[in-house]
Amino acid sequence: MFDSSLPSLEGIRARDDAGLVDVMQGAARVQAAALARVFAAGAELYHRRQAEQEIADREVWAIDGWEAVAAEIAAAQGISRGRAAGQLRIGLALAERLPKLEALFAAGVVDYQVVAAVVHRTELMLDPEAIPRMDRWLERNAPRWGKWSRNRIVEAVDYWVQVLEPAAVREAHTVDQSRHIGVSPQHSGLAEIFGDVRAPDALAFDQRLSELAATVCPADPRTKDERRADALIALTAGAAVMACECGCPDCPAATGDAPVGAVMIHVMAEQVTVEGGSDRPGFVPGFGGLSAEAVRKIARSAKLKMVRHPLDGPPEPGYRPSAALADFIRCRDLTCRFPGCGRPVEVADIDHTVPWPLGPTHPSNLKLLCRLHHLLKTFWVGPNGWRDRQLPDGTVIWTAPTGHTYVTEPGGALYFPQLAVPTGELDLPQWSPTGNRGVMMPTRRRTRDQDRAYRIWLERNHNQERIAAAEQARRIAAANDPPPF
Repeated sequence: MFDSSLPSLEGIRARDDAGLVDVMQGAARVQAAALARVFAAGAELYHRRQAEQEIADREVWAIDGWEAVAAEIAAAQGISRGRAAGQLRIGLALAERLPKLEALFAAGVVDYQVVAAVVHRTELMLDPEAIPRMDRWLERNAPRWGKWSRNRIVEAVDYWVQVLEPAAVREAHTVDQSRHIGVSPQHSGLAEIFGDVRAPDALAFDQRLSELAATVCPADPRTKDERRADALIALTAGAAVMACECGCPDCPAATGDAPVGAVMIHVMAEQVTVEGGSDRPGFVPGFGGLSAEAVRKIARSAKLKMVRHPLDGPPEPGYRPSAALADFIRCRDLTCRFPGCGRPVEVADIDHTVPWPLGPTHPSNLKLLCRLHHLLKTFWVGPNGWRDRQLPDGTVIWTAPTGHTYVTEPGGALYFPQLAVPTGELDLPQWSPTGNRGVMMPTRRRTRDQDRAYRIWLERNHNQERIAAAEQARRIAAANDPPPF
């Protein structure tokens, strides 16, 4: 339901320039206020779940009460587990530690950027007197920060943390600790590689690409830049040379030492595309479409595997699906089937919707679940837990502990609709968990609260050591060079 104070799109377009600015300002406040209520609702749901003795007893479970509530938040909004956990962390910090800042957020006076920065920079504060003082200081000053950059907000908050509780200043991560490599899909089968690495490693990588690019013969049609890009194929395969594309049978660069495919990349495509009878693109999970030409080029040297639709075939014997059935389930689903989760097939299990042996090993009773949501579905079940029901076309209907229902559809069918052709109706029994299933749940060595307390202690201890070292250095300097009087 939208706020009735917001103008319609037609009303916005009818306004003058000043009116458009007014709409932006008003809508931004409504957006912040609405988000504050999302966070507050998540925090309150967590408090209520923790008040239930059964959930409190599960603190050492690998999927504890925090994860269970984060799953409810993620499903309700159709967002990832990481985003839901972030909302829960901020909502609890506001409700339990910074209620005055929460009130500003709920009134739309401060936005998410301000709130997220403040919560992160004050997480190490433990002094029961310093935290309310920080909250009151934020109440007076944070309303002016809407136009500030995040760095400026952090500078202001860190200064007052230093004043109120010096040991609670967040440690600055060094540049070396921020090194990373990222891969991001771009368009039509291309991707961008980016990151920060140590200089010697970067120079070695750069030199190795140039060395590999020089192993082809002079008749290779690619530019130097194109050869350096294609050298990644040989590099990831651990080959000494890259494959030349001159097309000559007696190519002097053909040594038999070309890449042999040490790395596996899955490309989905229709057989008619591979054979050249269609220009329908292929699909690379996680990166998107791949042109038909690129599919055919890859197919010339790749291992091809036919994925057959099981149609309305009979169930398979035993618990584990055959390789052919497992391939179909992975291609049909592509990702974890829990609401809001998009974890890829590589980190997903094949789950029986109705547990085996009550439920058969059949495509209408199988789906992908990442390990987290597989454990959630297995152990957080029952009348007050999660329940799921699967349709023959792969659609899964989830029922949350609150009774809300969420529907997820197989991801592969978005690109290849034939994967969602129904696989046959099953006459499945009603079932409910029996016995003490919790004894089989993987457990953690420490509770989540204990882990958090340890991380806070560790960072505060580093700060205290740094403060003590600086004080000792000051005293030594003063003793060796006392000030003149």
